[in-house]
Amino acid sequence: MSYLEYSVKTVPSGLRKVLYLSWPLVLLLTAVASVGFLMLYSVAGGSFSPWAEPQMKRYLLGLTAMFLVAMVPIWFWRNMAVVAYLVSLALLVVVEFFGSVGMGAQRWIDLGFFRLQPSELMKVTMVMLLAAYYDWLPIRKTSGILWVLLPVILIMAPTFLVLTQPDLGTAILLVVGGGLMMFLAGVHWAYFATVITAGVGFVATVLKSRGTDWQMLKEYQFRRIDTFLDPNSDPLGAGYHITQAKIAMGSGGWTGRGFMQGTQSRLNFLPEKHTDFIFNTLAEEFGFIGAVSLLALYVLIIVFCIISALQNRDRFSSLLILGVGLTFFLYFAVNMSMVMGLAPVVGVPLPLVSYGGSAMLVLMVAFGLVQSAHIHRPR
Repeated sequence: MSYLEYSVKTVPSGLRKVLYLSWPLVLLLTAVASVGFLMLYSVAGGSFSPWAEPQMKRYLLGLTAMFLVAMVPIWFWRNMAVVAYLVSLALLVVVEFFGSVGMGAQRWIDLGFFRLQPSELMKVTMVMLLAAYYDWLPIRKTSGILWVLLPVILIMAPTFLVLTQPDLGTAILLVVGGGLMMFLAGVHWAYFATVITAGVGFVATVLKSRGTDWQMLKEYQFRRIDTFLDPNSDPLGAGYHITQAKIAMGSGGWTGRGFMQGTQSRLNFLPEKHTDFIFNTLAEEFGFIGAVSLLALYVLIIVFCIISALQNRDRFSSLLILGVGLTFFLYFAVNMSMVMGLAPVVGVPLPLVSYGGSAMLVLMVAFGLVQSAHIHRPR
């Protein structure tokens, strides 16, 4: 009996699929999203508009999408991986010519009722394609040079399109996420050591070029690096955002100032308080305890993904679950590092908490794939 025949015969049907859903994961996602609703209500001055109410509607829509995706057998999504990737790539090309501009970047497609950000969709479809690729590829060929080259191309093609928008944060997530997928699939560590060594050497060369005849960056770009290393060097200019973010986090202390009592956000000192820097609002109002509690919810979601992947005997499903978990991890790790001054500000939202439509809906669809792999695993 083939694997497909075995899967079809053993897969739960009808209402039993609902029972096989991972309800703890649903509760964890809802808990994280509820933190976002609470903070969006707070930064709006105690109002559900303009941010909290639309975010709640998007989450309900995303939850519905997650359930629908989960009900579809995982083998169907494996077969659709190439199509999903090509559609996402085509949408990135459309953005280049017809995308709407916001905050100096051309990243969205205006559908009238909704603004779609194809780069968010690409984060998931790329994981799907790489999981399908390594499921198809015999393990003994995983580290062959020709078989390594193809996934590199699949990763760099959308990365180049995203960089032209420009969207450095998403481009970094695509490269790192794709590289980690290759590592999990079993690509030899020597490839990664070579890339990391070359990257470190390139950065060192760029920094040494400053002030020479062959300077590799513009002076304003070097000043951005200076500001990241020392925000106080320009506290009212380039360093203003991160300086105010650190003040918000520090003023929260252990237990915070109290709900809706954050001065940095209420007095509009904190930039992008409803999107990129919403974690600082949480830390100011609920302190260290509130910030760690949110981090604990994120960690529990990652732990579920790891356990589910280890229990799944299907290679595609395991790689897909780990890929979604890694993408989710990169979201909150980069955002938290960014708003604490540990990484440059690159515009990555806090997953399920920051205000935004595309990121939330795509993440919920991604967790629908995780649920599908969990429901339809061989039993």
